[in-house]
Amino acid sequence: MFPYDPTLLAAVQTPPQTVADVLHTMQTIESTCMDGDGLKWFNWLYLQVTQAVEARVVSGGFTDPDRLAALDVQFARLYFGAMESALSGQPTPGCWEALFQRRNQASIARIQFALAGINAHINHDLPLAIVATSQAASTTPQHGSEQYNDYTALNTTLDSLIASAEQTLHVRLLGDALPPVSHLEDTIAAFSVSAAREAAWNNAELLWHLRAEPSFSAAFMNTLDGLTTVAGKSLLAPVP
Repeated sequence: MFPYDPTLLAAVQTPPQTVADVLHTMQTIESTCMDGDGLKWFNWLYLQVTQAVEARVVSGGFTDPDRLAALDVQFARLYFGAMESALSGQPTPGCWEALFQRRNQASIARIQFALAGINAHINHDLPLAIVATSQAASTTPQHGSEQYNDYTALNTTLDSLIASAEQTLHVRLLGDALPPVSHLEDTIAAFSVSAAREAAWNNAELLWHLRAEPSFSAAFMNTLDGLTTVAGKSLLAPVP
């Protein structure tokens, strides 16, 4: 869709091993994408989130910073994996496909692309990342655990970053002004990162209990992808 897509594909083909690797790949995406690419604006927001996580890990702001960093890496791998699938023409989760199919539509606002990416990444990918991180650490995802407390400790920071992005990205894809009143205000007002992350944790606990039943786990993820895709398409409705 864009002439630099092969560069993006090359950037995401090596799975990150550390938060520094994640940041490097995101910075490559940031410097490669033009302003008229909706992917740029989700990546821009996600880069800020990852920088905030790294700063808090370094400052000792978590009970178990290594586990939080591991979750950050597992989470980013799913974003990069979706990019790799979409850019190479391979099957891609519908919630991500909704964004990639529309990434050049100038009538859509930058904040819509950012939120559609957050929707796909949190509602679809985050439960998978929580389960994978728990398996690697031989822990069980459950409410009230140290892992859960570290996880929810990020909510205030994330809500603040989203609120700031809602102001900064409140323009059409190419930077021109939006109409003073549109459905976008209602869409933004209805979006809550904290609520989405809580739902993702709940879904991770369900997936954990389903891990011995691959067919049920796959069916659950197909349903979750379907619901997340509907939300993503709603978030990406063009602004008149």
